[in-house]
Amino acid sequence: RFDYGKMWTFEYPPSEYFTETYDFDASEQWFERARLSVLRIPGCSASFVSPHGLVATNHHCVRGRVAGLSRESEDLLTDGFVASSLSEERRIPQYYADQLIHVQDISDGVFSATDAAPDADQEQVRTRVIEEVRTQLKAEHASMGDSIWVQVIGLYNGGRYSAYVFRRFTDVRLVVAAEVEMGFFGGDPDNFTYPRYDLDFAFLRIYEDDRPYRPTHYFGWGEGVEPGDAVFIIGNPGQTNRLKTIAQLEYQRDVSVPANVHSLGTRLSILAHYRQADPEGARAMGIRNWMFGLSNSLKANTGRLEALNNRMIMARKADAERKLIEAIAGDPELAETYGGLFDRLAEIQVKKRDLAPYTAAFMRMGNVFAGSVTMARAMRAEAVLNALAHGVEGEELDQVMTELRRVPDRGGEVEIGFLAQRFADFERYLGADHPITVAALGGLDPDAAARSMIDHSMLATRQATLDAIEAGTLTVEDPMIALMAAVYPVTSEYNPAFGALTREENELQAALGRVRFEVYGKTVPPDGSFSPRIADGIVKGYDYNGTIAPPYTTFYGLYDRYFSHGEGVGIGEEWNLPERWKTPPEGLDLSTPLNFVSTTDSYGGNSGSPAVTPDLELVGLNFDRNINGLSRDFIYLPEQGRNVMVDVRAIRAALEVVYGADRIVAEMVGGMLYESETEADAAAM
Repeated sequence: RFDYGKMWTFEYPPSEYFTETYDFDASEQWFERARLSVLRIPGCSASFVSPHGLVATNHHCVRGRVAGLSRESEDLLTDGFVASSLSEERRIPQYYADQLIHVQDISDGVFSATDAAPDADQEQVRTRVIEEVRTQLKAEHASMGDSIWVQVIGLYNGGRYSAYVFRRFTDVRLVVAAEVEMGFFGGDPDNFTYPRYDLDFAFLRIYEDDRPYRPTHYFGWGEGVEPGDAVFIIGNPGQTNRLKTIAQLEYQRDVSVPANVHSLGTRLSILAHYRQADPEGARAMGIRNWMFGLSNSLKANTGRLEALNNRMIMARKADAERKLIEAIAGDPELAETYGGLFDRLAEIQVKKRDLAPYTAAFMRMGNVFAGSVTMARAMRAEAVLNALAHGVEGEELDQVMTELRRVPDRGGEVEIGFLAQRFADFERYLGADHPITVAALGGLDPDAAARSMIDHSMLATRQATLDAIEAGTLTVEDPMIALMAAVYPVTSEYNPAFGALTREENELQAALGRVRFEVYGKTVPPDGSFSPRIADGIVKGYDYNGTIAPPYTTFYGLYDRYFSHGEGVGIGEEWNLPERWKTPPEGLDLSTPLNFVSTTDSYGGNSGSPAVTPDLELVGLNFDRNINGLSRDFIYLPEQGRNVMVDVRAIRAALEVVYGADRIVAEMVGGMLYESETEADAAAM
């Protein structure tokens, strides 16, 4: 029943299912309070937890912002941060939090307009109708000022459309953040695993007119959970692939995901080698966090590939597809309109497979995070030269120059390794005799070719590139520009061809989404789409590795991991503890639950999502999945897949015993707002 998951939308709330399954009144008012208590922050989710605008989320959701708030002689990422008074709460520049105040299914209006238009005009008509809806809804909420914005999202791959009206708060301040060694305890080795021992939490506060904002709805602070308890995760899960056809999944299994795994794995190996060879240089470059970003994606893609090669999973997906095809065939009207969808989608996958070598060879080619900056700079420099050759000037030229200036410098062995790997990818996927490979290698091996390119190209640094363009000395004689002369004719054919297939595929997926909704209605939730969702499950351990993973872990386990690994340097530092935590703080009950797991359906984007009870009390903050849950990109399997959360009991214990944040505890638990810790202490006496 739930193979497609439990990422329910607020426009189609599963009231009856929740009420029957968990024995409480999941009323319209319950869903409204749940929706208005949650916030969407950049890349993550969060929630109001007091009547004074206090907001709870994960530490890793604000980790970069915490580092940026450090003042002279401060290192808030390492040492943590606790504002002892309202005046010490630090505003986060260019940050925001969005509250969903209204949601509306606008599918009928969109489809009535597009269905009446010629095929060639449907995209333009769809865009016009959506913009009209956005304008109308913004006007309806104009009384709330410029803080309102409207987002229209296609659900079921464009089979339905919903308009989400958000109120945006832009005065967001940091209140509390754990140390990074606590929030990220276990680092990359423990990522996507369980048992876990992370104190991955932070508190923010929303301000309005320079005073703490007073929300109408917020979650009460809970007392924790026990095995078998129901929990609900509310947040913004990212894009999933649960509604894809078997042909689409087989293309991902055979082409796109293996290429992703290879691309990420080879780049991660380059960084790992550099980190081992030069620990100090790696620390200065922030290699550890860089590696975590790549490794996080690699593990996710490796899990996706394992799921796609799992015969049981693919058999269940095939069976579901067969049932949908039979339902369409059994309805003459649906069969006439949608009968050929699956065959047409399969034909597109065949055409995409013909382009597979180029898809793999060019993967992330212009990406500066997971690719060579020299290659990224060459692509943009070639675009600038092309613009100049065609007399482009003004804003259009400024735009391509801006893109070029954004490419950072990265010297040394890491950049040589990344460029060499790009050349190796050309050889791997295109063959040694392909003109691109020949231009890249010049008869050398990839490493020697990369070193030669960087030594002899004007594109080795940003300033040298800009100087050469200004002086007019950057020509095809430059080895990197000569390489682009071989690359560009191929990409100029590949990109439009692949783009056309993608557009056609998207249109067919939208049609498939419409017929799926016709057949199943709202009983099947849509794929994740970074739009607000609510998911249900229960607190439950699981069998793994010949033993049993407990429903929750404790501070005892954290200290076992720390003392078992010892004080590490390099790889071992993932289990180090901050100075004030190395000896268990006096008064800290080590049996306090630290992390717990549930069967709730979560995904990337759910970081920071509140885990609440049927009484809408906060009991945890979602921060991860286990390795068994990586198949959730395609199918929801609650047998072993789990989401991992920080327990509110651990957060409260840390605030009271370690961080001395009594005013925050008083606000969470009793709703009292104190200006300072002194005022809170006086009130307690």
